[in-house]
Amino acid sequence: GIILALESLNRTIMNDTGWRGETASHRRPMWERLLFEAVRGPMDVDAAAAVCSDIVDRVSEAVVADRTFLETVLAGMLARGHVLVEDVPGTGKTLTAIAFADALGLAFNRIQFTPDLLPSDITGTHIYDEHEGDFRFQRGPVFANVVLADEINRAPPKTQSALLEAMDEGQVSADGETFPLPDPFFVVATQNPVEQEGTFRLPEAQRDRFVVEVSMGYPDRAGELELLERRSNRTTTKPQVDSAVDAATVRTLRAVPESVTVEPAVRAYLVDLARATREDDRVAVGVSPRGVQRFYEATRARAVVAGRSYVAPDDVKAVAPAVLTHRLVLTDEASIRGVDPAAVVSAVLDTVEVPAVTAD
Repeated sequence: GIILALESLNRTIMNDTGWRGETASHRRPMWERLLFEAVRGPMDVDAAAAVCSDIVDRVSEAVVADRTFLETVLAGMLARGHVLVEDVPGTGKTLTAIAFADALGLAFNRIQFTPDLLPSDITGTHIYDEHEGDFRFQRGPVFANVVLADEINRAPPKTQSALLEAMDEGQVSADGETFPLPDPFFVVATQNPVEQEGTFRLPEAQRDRFVVEVSMGYPDRAGELELLERRSNRTTTKPQVDSAVDAATVRTLRAVPESVTVEPAVRAYLVDLARATREDDRVAVGVSPRGVQRFYEATRARAVVAGRSYVAPDDVKAVAPAVLTHRLVLTDEASIRGVDPAAVVSAVLDTVEVPAVTAD
């Protein structure tokens, strides 16, 4: 009876919008939202794929970018990871992060990394409360669902590392106290590959914590014409994105990849690709075991976005460049010769045998 009553109430409130009724969802009391989420149970892959498609569609209304790029960013979120976006200024990196936060119905904060930024400027600090006569913790901007770490390589390593615990553990420690971050928690970091003066290269340990690194690139001619067409049809400088889901649905969505199956042959293919990076003469440090696990998680997320309940070799090949490239450290000789880590990943994909896998 409770289930039927909640289903009926949900149809009335959500106006038959299913999982996408974000605005109406916010009108429901918190206790009802949590109870309904628990009663409704897990989301299946088909429903998750439809939600993912809707999210990408809404982000595409604001960001002129290749759909594959947007799907890779979304897969990074589904894999419970974080995304590093490296590209030249003006391509829409910041707008992409804002658009995803809006489409996901999540709280958003932007942190502008600068050389004088301190770790406490990110995580927060204890301040003295005159009214209470005691110290209290003032939360920093990292306490949001989606955090944009803008131009992360402009801050020194000590400040960059302030994100490490947050990205790995979903919490912040200050003066012996631990403070949990909102759930879900997702970092989108950007860096500029040009203007390297006054920047600090990300430590390897931190680069490894980004599940994917992606680049937007310039839009083609049709894309730039579309950009101007959209601007001519609105009176504001920035486009608006309507939410497709809410935080509760995002939590449910992120659980879906756990139900995706990965056959032994595909697991072996994934591991062989990672191990092949360590055996390449141009590579000093290949993909780590942690990177292998992130690779596995990203392939399952990619399968969900594609609407499959199993991982195909194509899913592995699709995410390999974004997952593996930034984890490679080239030898000094290879760096001097100007070898691109992406070329190493491409060579590995060409040489490792692809398994023949069929869906049951």
